[in-house]
Formats: sequence, C-alpha cells, structure tokens
Amino acid sequence: MKLHNTLTGTVDELKTLEESRVKLYTCGLTVYSQPHVGNWLGYIYWDVLVRLLKHLNYEVIRTQNITDVGHLVSDDDSGEDKMEKGAKREGTTAWDVAKKYSEIAEHEAYELLNLTRPDYLVAATDYIEQQIIFAKTLDELGYLYKIEADGMYFDTSKLHDYGKLAHLDIAGLKAGARVSVEGKRRPTDFAVWKFSPQDAKRDMEWDSPWGKGFPGWHLECSVIARETLGDQIDIHTGGIDHIPVHHTNEIAQTESVTGKQFSQIWLHNNHIKVNGQKISKSLGNIYTLRDIKSHSYDIMAFKLMALSKHYRTEGNFTWDIVESNQNRLNNWKNAAALRHQIHDTLKDDDEKAVSLRATPHALVEALENDLDTPAALRIIDEAFSQLERVAMDEIDRHSLVSLLETIDELLGLRLLETTPDISDDAKQLIVERERARENKEWQKSDSLRDELKSLGVNVLDTPSGTVWYY
Repeated sequence: MKLHNTLTGTVDELKTLEESRVKLYTCGLTVYSQPHVGNWLGYIYWDVLVRLLKHLNYEVIRTQNITDVGHLVSDDDSGEDKMEKGAKREGTTAWDVAKKYSEIAEHEAYELLNLTRPDYLVAATDYIEQQIIFAKTLDELGYLYKIEADGMYFDTSKLHDYGKLAHLDIAGLKAGARVSVEGKRRPTDFAVWKFSPQDAKRDMEWDSPWGKGFPGWHLECSVIARETLGDQIDIHTGGIDHIPVHHTNEIAQTESVTGKQFSQIWLHNNHIKVNGQKISKSLGNIYTLRDIKSHSYDIMAFKLMALSKHYRTEGNFTWDIVESNQNRLNNWKNAAALRHQIHDTLKDDDEKAVSLRATPHALVEALENDLDTPAALRIIDEAFSQLERVAMDEIDRHSLVSLLETIDELLGLRLLETTPDISDDAKQLIVERERARENKEWQKSDSLRDELKSLGVNVLDTPSGTVWYY
C-alpha cells in the first residue's frame, strides 16, 4: 500500500511500526458551529483509508479528537477562542455550544455519512490534566518562555528541524514576517498555554502552574495522540491548512518530549470550493448536509461527489455535480437491485458473459495506490455498465453480490442496505403485466405499470425480460 507522505514529499510504501497494526490519528472538528460540506471532505477520505486497511487485515487503532477549547480565530495565537465566539453568537455557554455541535457532528458522521467510528473519540477538555503535565514537561526541558498577560510559548529556536513538515524557510520568515503577539521572540513561536484575561472570566479555564488559563490548540492533539496511541504512530491525517502551523507545531511539541519521530506518514487532503469560490460566510456559499437533503439529494451522492476527486486535488461543489453523482448512485442502486432478479445456477461461472469476479481486486488495487478513489469509481462504473449490455441470465449473481459487498465494505455507501427486494405483491403485478404484454393488452399493461410506480417500483422492458428498479 502506497501513500503520499507530506513529510517526505514522496509516495511511500506503508511500513508499520508493529506488524499488521496501524496506529492512526485524525485531527477532529472544532465544534463551534454547524459543519459544512468542506469540513466533511477529509473525514470521507480517511474513512476509506481505515476501511481499506481493515480489508487488508491490518488491526487499526484510531484516535480522533474533538476540539472544544483553545482553537483561536487566528492560527497565529491572536484573536478570540472559537468556542467563546460561538457562545456569544448563540447566547449560551461554550460548554453548551460544544455539546450541541458535538452531537450534531456525531450524528452526521456516523449515521448520515456512515463513517467508521474511531476507537477513541475524545474531547480536548477531557484531557486537561494530561495537557498540563505535558506542557510542564516542555517547560522543565527548557522549551517554554512566558509572555506576561498572554501565555506560555514554545521557543522554536530550540529545534534545528522545526518546520520540516511544511519545508518552511525559517530564515525568510524571520526576515519578513509580522509578529502578531507582542513578546513573541520569533514569528514561528506558538502558545502552549494561554492565560485567561484579567478583566473577564472565561467559560472554559483551569488552574495551572503558570496561572489560570486554557491549553493552546496544538497541545491537545499531541497529548491525546500520545495518551491513546503511544509515543509514535504510523499515520497522521488532516487538511492541508494544518501543514504549516498546527501539524508543524504538533511535531515540535511531541518530538521534544519523546525524542522520537512522531508519525511515520502524514496525509493531507486538499480543499473544496463552491462554484469555484472559497467557502465563506461573507459569500453566502456555506452548504451543509441539511442543505443537500433539503434539495432532495441522497447524502451518499455527496459522498460519491467527494470520492470522485482525489484527496490531494482541489475540488468544486456545485449542485450540478451533486446531481450527476446522484444519477451515478441511482445507477449503482439499480445494479444492486439486479441481485434480486437473477439466480445462481449450476452453469459454470466461466461460461457467464459477465462474472465481475476480477472487479473487487481491481477496486482494492486502485485504493492501494494512494487512495485513488476516482479510479475506483471508474472501475465500478465500468463493471455496472456491463450489466446493461447483456441478458439477465448472463450475469453471475455470486460475483455481483461479492462486488456489492466489497463496495460497501470499502466505501460505506450502504448499497445492499438501501436496495431491498420488492414485495411479493409487486412481483405478482410484474407477472400480470408480462402476461398482459404477451396478450397485447396494452391498456392493462400501462395500468399495471402505473400501479407498480405507485408502490415505488419502476419497470423496464428488455429483450431478456422485464427488469424492475427503484
């Protein structure tokens, strides 16, 4: 299995720290508002990664954090905490905001999108004590300095390889960058612990050796990953926006404490635009899963839209593209419905015109090549298009079912779950309609077609017989 490693800049073979075991960390959502389509993109890709690893018989231990404190509006340690901002917007507390949007995110992720739940799904506020201990260790090792009335900062000059993930030109940054926080020794230094304002009480604040305050955003991921997965992990995932700051600072903190390479492979997904423009509240182009449902599209159509682009390429969201993938999903469901209309026979499978036996292997091979989901979808499209060109008795049912099972296992599209067999009454109507057609009773045939449609069953007359679909 090969993956593009941001750290090396090359497509690397996965070599796990422990045989047949993968320790994987994913940066989670900041739960201060309703997640939008851009937020979900990466999680769809990393879900395929997890599913593929399990298919390849790896034991996957995965952690995903929930950022409910410490993520400031700006990545340069200035501005308001996003949770506090969300609380002001909704006239409630940061705790209530975190609870509300955590529940929404979990519902959308694991029920609507059918993503695989991580082994550890934990909030930053559940690990405050451990974060303080970790920060104290950094302080004792001489990596932190204090900025009065602001916080404890990591001194990046202590590391010779700071910025290796993003391949940062540190000298260039020093020469040209603006220091956003007064007292920072260099532009790349970052907050490990922020002090509460002296003139106001925060919803989320804790006592620490340096004074009352809250953890910096980067601290939670270093600590949660170490507490749940150990000093070293195999794969760390996140968005490309995390490369120059958040993930760079995670590496700095973690490796300073452990003295070991934090993650062997770093995976980063590119973003998606809406109608060719950056997703922005000011542009009014923020769409959510609720918007997709309100437009009468299946959430799985959005999932297919995400998978139709490679995780490392920039995508574009338009309603036309969603509709195109809804059509693709409908075609795949109709193919899945064929399993109810064909039967296994004693006829040798090799004599079948369409066995589809090689397709699951080809699908896995595509995904093993740096999660090439666009290639995987094309393979499935071609396999199902074959079914439209042959008679029903030429289709190997066992191979079809096996392919559908593989698609659901790797992509989580619920094709089998959402394509049940039709009722016996509907089947009887189809038989009656076929008799009517044989007897050239066209009016009766049309009437029975309409009756079937009222039951949610559409029929298509083919040279090899009548085929029903949803």
